[in-house]
Amino acid sequence: MKIKVPKLYRPVILLIIIKIIASCAPDTCIQETTSFLNAGFYKTGTNTPLPPDSVTVFGIGNETNILYGKALNPTSVSLPLNASSTTCGFVMKINNMTDTLRFIYTSYPHLISKECGITFFFSLDSVMVSGNVIDTVAVINKNVAIFNAENIRIFY
Repeated sequence: MKIKVPKLYRPVILLIIIKIIASCAPDTCIQETTSFLNAGFYKTGTNTPLPPDSVTVFGIGNETNILYGKALNPTSVSLPLNASSTTCGFVMKINNMTDTLRFIYTSYPHLISKECGITFFFSLDSVMVSGNVIDTVAVINKNVAIFNAENIRIFY
């Protein structure tokens, strides 16, 4: 049996079909979904930002994956933490002097949205530094999330 639709209703029916099909398509995630520990560089003994001439950063045990390779005059660096561990370490070369940083933290899942899914946020417990070029590390915000807030200050 054939249904005859008047020409006047055809555009309306076509529009309804398009809307139904489009409503079934998944939404797109446009938010940042990875949490990074953000570290700013400061002059020792002050709260004055002091970008180093150059910074190289890579993970301890992951020397082939360079996060920053001789970055010039960075005001900050963003470091990834491992959600499947409670510790993470980095080798940081500031102005050709090498130091190591180790972080102890806890991680917990966080739902961003239906479209973006789940990411991991972190709570920073402590920071250890070898003390060659880095004088001290101050924890400013122990909550590491996707909001790009400064978490630590590196005084050198």
